[in-house]
Amino acid sequence: MRFQARDSHTDKGFAKPRIRVSSNISGQARQEKSEFNGNDELIALIGRSSLRPTIKSRTVAMLPSGHTKRMRSVAVSLSNRDLFATSALDCVVHIWKLHSNRSSPTLFQTVNRVGLDQKRWAEDIAWHPHRTELFSVYTADEGHAQISTIYLNEARESCDSKFLKDRPHSKGLINRIMFTPWDDPCFITGGCDHAVVLWREQQRERNAWKSRLLHKDLHSSSVMGVAGMRHNNLVLSCGDDRRFVGFDARAEKTTFQHKLDNRCTNLLPNPRDVNLVMVHTRQLDRQLRLYDVRLPQTELFSFGWKQESSESQSALINQSWSPDGLHISSGSSDPVIHIFDIRYNAPSPSVSIKAHKKRVFKAEWQSSQQLVSISSDLEIGIHKLW
Repeated sequence: MRFQARDSHTDKGFAKPRIRVSSNISGQARQEKSEFNGNDELIALIGRSSLRPTIKSRTVAMLPSGHTKRMRSVAVSLSNRDLFATSALDCVVHIWKLHSNRSSPTLFQTVNRVGLDQKRWAEDIAWHPHRTELFSVYTADEGHAQISTIYLNEARESCDSKFLKDRPHSKGLINRIMFTPWDDPCFITGGCDHAVVLWREQQRERNAWKSRLLHKDLHSSSVMGVAGMRHNNLVLSCGDDRRFVGFDARAEKTTFQHKLDNRCTNLLPNPRDVNLVMVHTRQLDRQLRLYDVRLPQTELFSFGWKQESSESQSALINQSWSPDGLHISSGSSDPVIHIFDIRYNAPSPSVSIKAHKKRVFKAEWQSSQQLVSISSDLEIGIHKLW
């Protein structure tokens, strides 16, 4: 969810974010926003409770994904949380819609923007925060287009798609795409070419996006995670080089650089606390690290889990924050979904959900009480929490 109103532009084209409800956000998103202040101080709650939270769960649906090869990503629409999308190595993107009971989805649209002979797939996907538009990132090799956009028309039950013109990444996979929570939503991409790129929609031409290279020398290896923070136009990135970097997109300068003790595979800002961010590393038992971006060299807390099926932590395993900002869901190399409560002062999961037959890549929050998961068993799971 994005809670900003539009503002006048600065000389570099970046508006200062305001934490308030935008008229562009759907009624559903505004209702969910009203439950939270949007800039709450959650850092003070981290690790304060010695009592394991009581979290109960029930898997209400397991269904075939329709993909023929390994699944890659799942993303829930921020403007309509009844919609979610999945991508896989079969080069296909499926868009799903929940039934009125919100317990089971129906395949809404299937899109394939890449020829089978190109052997390219959507490595990561992200929804526009205010519109039913899905963005996918591909490889930068062989001069192909790097970003595609799917424009979904729910009323007509149809969609259109196109590739963006700009091709700023020089080589390799584009590992991550994430929208910023700024007044004029931009999105950020990070790739194997060590580059972090900011994309902004052109005012005079809707659906036309212009890219701008933020940096390519601050990482010495693949950039695995990127994100924009809700204040100071701060862009975060992390990578295989173990570096956690903050960059001021307006001033075009580095804010901080911190080197962790293990390779980083992703990072996620908290949806409620503007200073809290989670970094995912490859270190077993301490995969998830919490940081305050005001003191990025100091780790606030760490969570983790043991694995039975593998001694290494896969970069394909991803996490998701709950809308209330108090819980983190994570996939696992085992057929398990782990849920962590940041208030609990133990590093172990508060609850682990066994639902899939093989490793779980991600479990994304559709609401504070529901998750949608994807797995290498090619199934989609819907899970209720209370």
